[in-house]
Amino acid sequence: MDLTINLVLLLVVVVVLRLRGKSLRSLADERLTVLILLVLAVLLAPTGLGREVLDTLGDLVSGVLDAVTP
Repeated sequence: MDLTINLVLLLVVVVVLRLRGKSLRSLADERLTVLILLVLAVLLAPTGLGREVLDTLGDLVSGVLDAVTP
């Protein structure tokens, strides 16, 4: 678990640095960013923070659906 959290923090730093770059990117740069984000999501999912984020998003979606449906 400790290695997963450290790897997640490293990928967060990489993503932030990539997103701060120039706005015009090549298709390869965009694909690499998406790949890094997918790996980040897979590594974050089994952690406690990942579970909390998933639960919060689930509650938010549930609340929105309850408000929208008659």
